[in-house]
Amino acid sequence: MLKTPVIHPTIMEALARSGHFAQVVIADGNLPVGAMTGPNSKTVHLNFRPGLLDALTVLEGILEVCPIQGAIVMEKPAEANADIHDAYKKLLGDVTWDEMERWAFYDKIREPATTLIIQTGEQRRFANLILTVGVVKMAEESGF
Repeated sequence: MLKTPVIHPTIMEALARSGHFAQVVIADGNLPVGAMTGPNSKTVHLNFRPGLLDALTVLEGILEVCPIQGAIVMEKPAEANADIHDAYKKLLGDVTWDEMERWAFYDKIREPATTLIIQTGEQRRFANLILTVGVVKMAEESGF
């Protein structure tokens, strides 16, 4: 039995093999994950039905078990709403943040550094998120 907040076996296995600078993708329900798979990525489908599970719930779980040092979202058109980006920033706190052009974002997901793609039932547009795994710091290493 696991005592961690996240107990999904495939997610835990993929996170366990994700070292510093590995990429973990939280995908909305519209991302064509079959076309995004890279040479080292594992895909987990959590999109049982629209809205279940949503991207913020998945991000909260990931943050409870894995250090994150950076995040990338897809640039949205000026007229589009992407309030979810603000919610991501609030949950992520002090991490590097970047926005990327759509096709470059898709190419980034396909990189060998991507170890896990979690497709959610998230229905908000522009909710795809690439997380960069950080390191677990020892107490005496807090200065860097």
